[in-house]
Amino acid sequence: MHTYIEKKFNIPELKGISAKNIEEHLKLYTGYVKHSNLILQKIGEFSTDTEKNVYLIGELRRRFGFEFDGMRNHEYYFDQFEGGPKQADLESPLSKKIAQVWGNFDTWFKEFNTLAMTRGVGWAILYYDSKTDTLLNAWVDEQQFGHLTGLTPILLLDMWEHSYMLDYPPSEKKKYLEAFFSNINGDVVEERFAKVSEPKKS
Repeated sequence: MHTYIEKKFNIPELKGISAKNIEEHLKLYTGYVKHSNLILQKIGEFSTDTEKNVYLIGELRRRFGFEFDGMRNHEYYFDQFEGGPKQADLESPLSKKIAQVWGNFDTWFKEFNTLAMTRGVGWAILYYDSKTDTLLNAWVDEQQFGHLTGLTPILLLDMWEHSYMLDYPPSEKKKYLEAFFSNINGDVVEERFAKVSEPKKS
């Protein structure tokens, strides 16, 4: 059985997102790693008698999607803070692709922020679709409902209340959005896009 290892992140002091909020948020990430491993362990144990434990295994499989995606979503999220804030380069390949798809960067940014304000808990995600060479914004409920199959996450914004509640009440979550974008390292996001969008060598 594969065991997932908790990542360690080098997150500098952030503007508008407190160290305490990040500390508590990372504890939740630790829980996702722990429970992803625990579920796989339990599935292995129950699989010694699949006929007897078929319903238990089925429910664990359903739960695994929540824990695993919670783990991976947060790894993308926290990676974006490493190295300190770097503003998006409007002449970069990603910015040019955004302008190609949405007309200009500001139109995409407005749409993404509107998406992030979706009622309920979940994630606002910018994906790249290599089959059609395009970008898509999508909302993912909780951690796992709505992920787009085969697409690569380029930018992930956690909109669960735990990501901002120690700093802002729910009525002020727009301030969290502003803080998020003022702190992310644009180079990390650009590198994700570059890895999946570069032409394949023959």
